[in-house]
Amino acid sequence: MGRRSAIPRSTPALAALSAAGIPFTARPYQHEQGVPSYGLEAATALGVPPAQVFKTLMASVDGSLVAAVVPVTGSLDLKALAAALGKRKAVMADPAVAQRRTGYVLGGISPLGQRHPSPVVVDESALEHPAVFVSGGQRGLDIEVAPADLIAATRALTAPIAGP
Repeated sequence: MGRRSAIPRSTPALAALSAAGIPFTARPYQHEQGVPSYGLEAATALGVPPAQVFKTLMASVDGSLVAAVVPVTGSLDLKALAAALGKRKAVMADPAVAQRRTGYVLGGISPLGQRHPSPVVVDESALEHPAVFVSGGQRGLDIEVAPADLIAATRALTAPIAGP
């Protein structure tokens, strides 16, 4: 980690980390159409433990969009997300709204460099790893970054928001 890898094209997520001076490694891989889980595909392709790969899910919490970052090995606990933010109810965001607001396609939504940034909540399990992998803003591209740097770059709250 720390060295910036060359990739086919830059993304707003990579630009955001570069602009902030945060060390990261771009980790491109060959994305296959029709895979059932983008995150598990990334873990396999990159040869890293799935528990270190995190997916970004957009949720509507009391009517406002929030980016929830959870391990690909589990799910998002919507009640825990709402509670972490001191709100009443969370539901998954409409996919079209999520894509429009973030500027990213499903399977490539990153918590970094979103067109219209949303508050970010990262599952506390991220802190158990020296590095985590999150989407780099397109399918077939992950970013390897220290969890503390991801949290700082997104001004994220950490909380136990992952479900089984």
